Amino acid sequence: MNPKNVLFISVQGGMGHVTRDLAIVRELHRKTPEIKISWIAHPQAAGWLREHGETILSESGEVADYNLVGVEILKNFRLDLVKYAKLTEEPKRINAKLVEEVQKKYHFDLIIGDEIYETMAALAKGEIRLDCPVIMIEDFIRYQSLSKNPLMRLVAYSKNRLLAGSVEKTASQITHFFVGEWEDIPEGRFDFFMPQCRDFAKKYYHVLGYIVRFDPEEYRDKAKVRNKLGYGPGPLVICATGGTMAGKELLELCGRAYLLLQQEIPDLQMVFVCGELYGQEPPKLPEGTELHHFLPDIYEHYAASDLAIVVAGGTTTIELTALQTPFLFFPLENQFDQQIFISKRIARHGAGVRMDYSTTTPEMLAQAVKENIGRKVETENIQFNGAEKAARLIREQLQLN
Repeated sequence: MNPKNVLFISVQGGMGHVTRDLAIVRELHRKTPEIKISWIAHPQAAGWLREHGETILSESGEVADYNLVGVEILKNFRLDLVKYAKLTEEPKRINAKLVEEVQKKYHFDLIIGDEIYETMAALAKGEIRLDCPVIMIEDFIRYQSLSKNPLMRLVAYSKNRLLAGSVEKTASQITHFFVGEWEDIPEGRFDFFMPQCRDFAKKYYHVLGYIVRFDPEEYRDKAKVRNKLGYGPGPLVICATGGTMAGKELLELCGRAYLLLQQEIPDLQMVFVCGELYGQEPPKLPEGTELHHFLPDIYEHYAASDLAIVVAGGTTTIELTALQTPFLFFPLENQFDQQIFISKRIARHGAGVRMDYSTTTPEMLAQAVKENIGRKVETENIQFNGAEKAARLIREQLQLN
C-alpha cells in the first residue's frame, strides 16, 4: 500500500497555532511513521517547522501573511475588528485559492487545516474545489461583538451567518475538530434565528480536549528546569506576548513595574519575550533586562518561572495551566475570543488572574506580581491529550488500522 499523502495548512498568524499543529503531527507519526506530511505555512511558522525537520512546500512563499494586516490594526493593545475583517478579505481569497492550486498539483489524500475558515467559505460558495476530504481544527465556534455599536454587531452577525452556513454546506467534505472541552463551547445561539451552538457542535464537531506539546509531569521539578536553562536562584518572572506580534505595550508596562519591584525584590529576574515585530521598534525596557524575540520552547521557561505575565492567547494560557504556573493574563481589547471565551476557560480552571491593560498602572501591576509570584496553582481533571485524540481520528479518516 502506498503511504498516505497529507497536506497540513497553518497560515494563522499566532505561533500558538503551528505549535499545536506540530504536536498533532508528531503524535500521528508516532503511530504511523509512513504517513507523508507536507506543509503550507506563513513565513515565521514555516521557518520554525523547517528547524524541526518538517517538509515545507515551496508554495508557502505565496502565502498571504495575516500578520502584515495586524501591523495596521493593532494599536494600544486594541484590535480593530471591523478593519481586520475588511483588510483580510484579499489575503483570505489568495490563501483559499492557493490551497486549491496545491491540491491540484500534488493530489493529497487528506488536507488538515488550522482555522482555515477562508478555505471552508470558498468551498461553500463554490469558488474553489478540493478533491479530497478536509479536517479543520478550531478553538472557537462563534463570533461575538463586544460593543453595542451597530456596525460591530452587524460584522459579528455576518461572520456567524457565514460560519454556520459554511459548516452545514461543506459537511460532506469537512470534518471539524474543536480544541477544548464541551464547557468551552458557548451556550445559546450563534445569533438571532441561528442554531444553538452546543446542539450544532454535537452534530458537526469532534471535541478533542486540550493540546500541549509536552508532558506536564516532566516539568514539575522547577529547580531541575531552572538549572537546565541557566537561571539563577532569585524569583523569576517571564513577560511574554506568546506567538503573536501583539503586546509590545504590555511588555513596556511590565518594564515600568519591574523598576518598582526592584526596590522590594532586588534579586528579581524579569525576562521579556516578544514575537516578530514586522518592522516595528522593539519595546522600550529598563537597562539590564533580557529581551528575546522568540523562544522556540518557551514552555520550559514558563515551567522554570515563579510567575508569567502574558497576552491571553489560547495556546500560551493552556500551556501555563498544564504546567500549574501562576500567571497574570491581559486579553487583547476588542478581541472577543480572549475577552470572553478564553477568559471564561481560565476562570473555570482557576488557573490565572485576569487584568485589563487600559486600567492597569505600573503600581497596580507591581502589586499583582507581589501577590501572585510563587502562588500555588492546582488544576485537576483537565485533559491535555488532544493531540493523541486528533491523531486517532485522522487515522480513522485515512482508513488506517
